[in-house]
Amino acid sequence: MLKELTEGLIEDDKVLLQQLISTISNWKNDLKTPSQAAASAIGERDRIFAHCYGLYDAHLKACNVLDFDDLILLPTLLLQRNEEVRERWQNKIRYLLVDEYQDTNTSQYELVKLLVGSRARFTVVGDDDQSIYSWRGARPQNLVLLSQDFPALKVIKLEQNYRSSGRILKAANILIANNPHVFEKRLFSELGYGAELKVLSANNEEHEAERVTGELIAHHFVNKTQYKDYAILYRGQPSVAGV
Repeated sequence: MLKELTEGLIEDDKVLLQQLISTISNWKNDLKTPSQAAASAIGERDRIFAHCYGLYDAHLKACNVLDFDDLILLPTLLLQRNEEVRERWQNKIRYLLVDEYQDTNTSQYELVKLLVGSRARFTVVGDDDQSIYSWRGARPQNLVLLSQDFPALKVIKLEQNYRSSGRILKAANILIANNPHVFEKRLFSELGYGAELKVLSANNEEHEAERVTGELIAHHFVNKTQYKDYAILYRGQPSVAGV
């Protein structure tokens, strides 16, 4: 849709089109309307993008459709602007629980504030060291803003890990200590210290896959185990293509 709407404004450049899509999404996540985006535009590219945002927004309204970001943006703006609607929903929601709070963006943070109101009956669960979606607008600093907007907030640290051994958590604590964060934590486990960890260096993804599978096969033959006894943990499918 954007490709058709921006014909003549943006050259046939897939990278630039993807940047436009991301920029519009970020503007919506920051609760910016097309007019606000245009007013804050710096440079020619931003002005063109803001104009394209306006065309896109008008087209959505003409077709009576929403995109994914609108599902948060529009209710948030409605609650901001309409006191009757805001009070109705604040009275309807007696208690609110929000998980993975470190991955909330500006609009989601504002939506939670508007829904809980001055009663502030809510719980959020999050870890500022586990935020991985900053590329799409997530703001782990929202955890910090909570203590400013809700001074009576009580922080409960869940530091016991029921999955990993002590040695793994020691390594994790060393790495986490280098992260910029406000809520200090010290992970611990009662599952014993655990086996020795091994760090493998690799030249590229294919070399990494070769080293991992080589270690696995060697351990399999030496210890007479079965392959079903092993697991390879990874974050995304592309990272294990070589395996």
